[in-house]
Amino acid sequence: MKNYSMPYMKLIPVMLCFFVMGFVDLVGIASNYVKSELHLTDSEANIFPSLVFFWFLIFSVPAGMLMNRIGRKGTVQISLLITFFALLIPIFGNSFFAMLAAFSLLGIGNAFLQTSLNPLLSNIVNGKVLASALTFGQFIKAIASFLAPYIAMWGATEAIPSFGLGWRALFPIYIIVNIIAIFLLKGTSIQEEKAEGRASTFGECFALLKTPFILFCFLGIMCHVGIDVGTNTTAPKILMERLGMTLADAGFATSLYFIFRTAGCLAGSFLLNKMPARNLFSASVAFMLIAMAGLFFAQSQTAIYIFISLIGLGNANMFPIIFSQAMLYMPSKKNEISGLLIMGLFGGTIFPLVMGIASDLAGQSGAIGIMTVGVVYLVFYATRIRR
Repeated sequence: MKNYSMPYMKLIPVMLCFFVMGFVDLVGIASNYVKSELHLTDSEANIFPSLVFFWFLIFSVPAGMLMNRIGRKGTVQISLLITFFALLIPIFGNSFFAMLAAFSLLGIGNAFLQTSLNPLLSNIVNGKVLASALTFGQFIKAIASFLAPYIAMWGATEAIPSFGLGWRALFPIYIIVNIIAIFLLKGTSIQEEKAEGRASTFGECFALLKTPFILFCFLGIMCHVGIDVGTNTTAPKILMERLGMTLADAGFATSLYFIFRTAGCLAGSFLLNKMPARNLFSASVAFMLIAMAGLFFAQSQTAIYIFISLIGLGNANMFPIIFSQAMLYMPSKKNEISGLLIMGLFGGTIFPLVMGIASDLAGQSGAIGIMTVGVVYLVFYATRIRR
């Protein structure tokens, strides 16, 4: 295997791993197809995205501790292997328990991947460029996110040869990308700094939450991911509820969200080199506040699409800004902080569960109300960002 030693060549396998990281977002559109196939309620269908992000609570901190032992690259490689098996299961079955197993493994693999890949990138780029590089990684991740609904839709309508898999045709396609990422990363040499002192214990990792700014960052990640997963799963339901659209047609709303989130990430990777992070963060939160207020009342397809697009733009740069702020705040604890913040992706479990209950009681406006709570917290966090 050829060794890729030039700096820009090292970014290629790392960015491909960011693409694999985006596979976790397929759970949004997948849960809608599974709901339709298995005749589930909103609360039951929302178990799937909630289950995916539940594993971030369990495995993120252990992944951070594992990095201190086998390195960041080694932990990324383990995550890619787990993701491979997660994508393999739905090819052979689509029962409720098969999908539970697949989404569980997808969540576990992604917990290891997100915990280790972000700090691994800091071994290639660092300092003020880190936020911009992380944003570009999120741009690559978002490409995988918005492609998933399209591939699922094409497979469901037999627009591509799906070999009887229907919407599940997206799994073998993503498996191929995952395999390429495994071999490219294996052949890439990345120099990692040595962890200082002994490896941190669980207690020492969680003790970092006693630092107010780290706690604010942790809660910010929870809200960001909750809004992300919430929009991912709820956007089609709003169109189906208010306009009577079919899932095949309404599924475009999920892709629209990711298209604008992708565009926002690409723009953010440049803007963060030109303006203070606080300014971009504040503008992003303003977009989401406007969108949430609008979605409460929007009844036309155009209006709903506009507000979903605004959420995509607004939520695009939340993660890299919050993550880089925390990493730069305590650079000697990058592995531990990464584990803690990725544990915050557990917000992707809490929000869909509460949103499912709220939507069963009050329609999709109830789900929008839960997401609005997350946006309000991000308004508070914007006042705490360091310039």
